[in-house]
This record gives sequence, structure tokens and C-alpha cells, in this order.
Amino acid sequence: MANFDLAIIGAGMAGASLAAEVGGHLRVLLLEAEEMPGYHTTGRSAAFWEECYGGPEIVPLSRASEAYLRDGGFLSPRGALYIGRSEDRAKLDAFEARFADSGARFERLPSAAAQAHVPSLRAEWSEAIWQPHCADIDVAGLHQHYLKAASAAGVELVTRARIESIEREGDGWRLRSADGREWRVGALANASGAWADQIAELAGARPLSIQPLQRTMLQVRADPPLPRTGPLTLDISGAFYFKPESANAMWFSPHDETPVPPSDAAPEELAVAQALDIFAQVLDAEPVKLERTWAGLRSFAPDRKPVIGWDARAPGFFWFAGQGGFGIQTAPAAARLAGQVLRDAQRDEMTLALDAERFSPARFG
Repeated sequence: MANFDLAIIGAGMAGASLAAEVGGHLRVLLLEAEEMPGYHTTGRSAAFWEECYGGPEIVPLSRASEAYLRDGGFLSPRGALYIGRSEDRAKLDAFEARFADSGARFERLPSAAAQAHVPSLRAEWSEAIWQPHCADIDVAGLHQHYLKAASAAGVELVTRARIESIEREGDGWRLRSADGREWRVGALANASGAWADQIAELAGARPLSIQPLQRTMLQVRADPPLPRTGPLTLDISGAFYFKPESANAMWFSPHDETPVPPSDAAPEELAVAQALDIFAQVLDAEPVKLERTWAGLRSFAPDRKPVIGWDARAPGFFWFAGQGGFGIQTAPAAARLAGQVLRDAQRDEMTLALDAERFSPARFG
């Protein structure tokens, strides 16, 4: 058995980014249950960098990540439009008030101005808030960037390593995978996404009720098609979002959040039917072809904030979980902060303004 200072369980965006941050300082083992890292949530994301996504308490993580993502070439301009009907004006007012002091950048548009951004939007969707800085994220590129950085820092990646046993051994841990391989490590970092509570239970830590929620996505060929450079468009009531994906196709989601056990998510027929029904209520366009459907898991703690920090009841057990739907757009700052907390290292320019206590597992008592 090889000895490591730290084992990170999960090699999706969370685990890969944390491994890249700490790999040059510790002997790190990165364990992935699947044959390829990023198979579940990371590999199925329709990710965008939209600074209000996740709420005001997530804005600082998103804003702190922006420069890293832009400078690395991982963002492509998109723009975002929150839309509503006349009866939704109070909700747009509440949105403005909620994010007024968050640092997020947006503007209220005049009534009926939304159609200038989305020509096929039905006339009743006349109210809108515009976010000019929203961008698409190259998810695969960012994930590979972190995996390569981790490898260059000496991190050992092991795939098909589904952990079935975690036992105390002195001041550290002994891990055993389903195929009988074993590793001895000094500390554990739980970056296992939807499986975070299961890993905690294996280690004797108290689960934090991190719940996987299934999200459905459709790729639809519409007539007339949306402009290729059109914005990410989100319902102010949270019932749908969509964006152009190619010259003729768009991605459309009913913004569903169905609680499910950790699993290989697959789209439900009812959710697909609901999405197509919403499509007809929002767009004056014909869904001429449903090209593909898929589903992914977004895992949240009860307060819908990420969990970053050492477990007070399980020494040597570190949480890096609960990133929900904003985990990719906040990955640079969240991983940098997690690495600094894990190593008890000084903050830098990216994380100096972030409040680590806000994300600590200690908030759950």
C-alpha cells in the first residue's frame, strides 16, 4: 500500500480543481469511481458563468472566479436575460433588491425590450433584466486543465476506484475499493458530489443531508431558430431556461429539481413532456426535432451553500461538496479557498474577500 498525505474522493470538477491546488504541497491521491473523471455532473453540464446564479451569497465566489476563467480562455461571451410577464414585475423588483448590494452587474430593461434579444419570445414575456457579462464556460476544457495541472504537480489519479470501505488507522485512514485495492492516507477530502453523504458515513462522519436533485435538458431544433449569439434566457420564477447551442439547435430545461438517490441520472419522460409544454408557452417557434435529452445531478446542502472545511467530529475528514448548479462557475475560487483552508495557508488576492466560515460544515452544528 502506498502512503499519501491526502486522498481526494471524486475527480469531477470539484476534486480535480482541489487536487490542482494542493498537489504541489502534499502527496495527493485522486480517486475516481468511474472509468473516466467527470462522468456524472461535470460531464453533463450546460454550464454558464452567470454571476447571480445560486443567489447573493454565491456571488462572491462567482465574481472571484471570473478573472481566472476569462484569462484562461474558458469563457465565451453570451449575455443573460431574466424574463417575466407583466404579472411578474414584483418578482423582477425583488430580484433587483435582493442583488442590489451583491456586486452583480445587471440592468432593468424597458417593457417589451426582451424581444430585441430573443425575437421568437412571445409578446407576453415583456419584462426583463439584462446581464451583459454572462458567458458560456468550456467545461471540458476547464476540467482537463485542472486534471493536467494536478498531474504536473505529482497527483496520482486512480480511476475505477469505487470506495467501499474507509477505516481509521492510527492518525490516518485505510481505504479499500470494490476491487480490493487499498491505500493508506493521512487525510480525506470528500469531493464526491451526489455521493458525499455516503462517503461521510463510510468514514464515520455525520452526513449533512446533501441531496442530489435531477435536472433535465433537451436539445431542440426550433423553427425559426434562435440567433446563435442570443442570450441565456431564464424565467424569473425559476420554471425554465434556454440558450442557443448551434446555428439550428437550442438547449432547453424545465429547471426541474427532483430529489433522487445518487445514481447515473437519466431523463424522465414526464420531465421531457413538461419541458416541451413550457417551450410552447414561451416561444413563438416550432420544436421541429428533439435531437437528444439527458439529465444530470446537482447536489445541495440544506441551505444551498457549498460545504468547505474540516469536520469537527471526524478529525482528518475534509468536506468539499454541495456545489449544486454553480460548482463549475465558482470552481477557481472555491478550490483555491478550499486548498488554503485545508493546508491552513495564507489567503491570496482571489480569496482575500471570501468568508470561509460562511461555508464551513460547522454551520450545521
